[in-house]
Amino acid sequence: MAIALTTSALNDLPATVDRPGYDRAGLKPGILHVGVGNFHRAHMAWYLDQLFEAGEGHDWALVGAGVRPGDAAMRDRLAAQDWLTTVVELDPNGLSARVIGSMIDFVEVDPAKVIDAMADPAIRIVSLTITEGGYYVDAKTDGFDAAHPDMAHDATHPDAPRSVFGMILAAMRKRRAAGHDPFTVMSCDNLPENGHVCARTVTELAQLSDPALAEWIRQNIAFPNSMVDCITPATSDRERALVRDRFGITDAVPVVCEPFRQWVLEDNFPQGRPQLEKVGAEFVADVSKHELMKLRILNGGHAAIAYPSALLGHHFVHDAMADPQIEAWLRALESREIVPTLTPIDGVNYADYLELIVSRFANPEIGDTIPRLCLDGSNRQPKFILPTLADALRHDFPIDGLAQEVAFWCRYCERTDEAGNEIAPNDDNSDALREFALASRKDPLAFLSNRTVFGPLADNPRFQEAFTRKLKLVQEQGVAAAIKAYLG
Repeated sequence: MAIALTTSALNDLPATVDRPGYDRAGLKPGILHVGVGNFHRAHMAWYLDQLFEAGEGHDWALVGAGVRPGDAAMRDRLAAQDWLTTVVELDPNGLSARVIGSMIDFVEVDPAKVIDAMADPAIRIVSLTITEGGYYVDAKTDGFDAAHPDMAHDATHPDAPRSVFGMILAAMRKRRAAGHDPFTVMSCDNLPENGHVCARTVTELAQLSDPALAEWIRQNIAFPNSMVDCITPATSDRERALVRDRFGITDAVPVVCEPFRQWVLEDNFPQGRPQLEKVGAEFVADVSKHELMKLRILNGGHAAIAYPSALLGHHFVHDAMADPQIEAWLRALESREIVPTLTPIDGVNYADYLELIVSRFANPEIGDTIPRLCLDGSNRQPKFILPTLADALRHDFPIDGLAQEVAFWCRYCERTDEAGNEIAPNDDNSDALREFALASRKDPLAFLSNRTVFGPLADNPRFQEAFTRKLKLVQEQGVAAAIKAYLG
């Protein structure tokens, strides 16, 4: 019989399950985290749990928070199990499970209560995992999207905000009025210079309603950049059954992840921070090179395999990587066109990092899916592929493979695979993307006319020529022929 996960049941769990050896009742809050999804619990919450297990940092426990209606369901599920989570590491050499206890509370999903929790002087860090698209970036200008309805609302209703950034501002005003030190705001999302992007959104929103507050934030609030990495699939009945049947635990929201994590942070925390370097995190003066390496080689690699694999009918990432043409395509694109755009990092060998990425993608235990990698292409392509393409064009580097990746995405946006099976919409802009993709059957440049995605890249003659050539190849001869031509 599986045991329902609660604090009182910890001692009854099977011996194969690791669990907190520290006194959770003695933990004190120090971090409020918005966006308590799988990645956060497999990554940041795991690092803190490891630190607490080492007897350190017990005044840095996590308080969860959410700002969307769906966050309430996560809160309810975690509340029923005393904020505990089972994390299963999907090591092909043997699975392991640990119950992590670094979260000690979760604020009710109500703006006023979230603001009050942020205003508590015990909270010295407010951290965010709100997805790459959650920072109100104007896709056309790459600047702050002041016209977004959420931002317009929060600018005119600063005391009743609906976005996390409006809540941060309201909490900052409370703390400043009470004479309390401001908290550090730490983004944990996959964004280039995520701290800078977060700072821009917070200060530009403040500028709309309270310029003096905006200036105070610029002078007093830290927004450290960070690079985060751990492949973490979504939780489904498959994962819940794994935790139940393999480890004897009934957990409504378990997390499975690969046995690899990386966290590189700028060391800019004026109100202090947990000593996470003791459990494997890296603190550096400038995280940008590590960040770019990960965004281009790993996230760009995911994009590279996603669309040709979907068109060929692959569902799981490890099955796609077992297809020799997909693995060869990934290696060739990375080594020929992606890695050359990166500047050296002391102590890092890009060839070794690429081998690590290939082995991580090929891990059959993860069960990561191609549909997940294809998700939200209109937001991900401008972050993970197009900047690499722009750099390659700027330096007159080869771009045929990068143009081929965009051509694969275009063909995918038609929403049928090569066998004629329908591909379910998985982008907020799916309908518009499909129209652009179908129009490209007659005029390949029609797809590039989507300025929201491509911006000035659409006007580059070299990109236009390469994309036109590569798109015609995949439309007329298919994915395998396109890959073969590139490899040749």
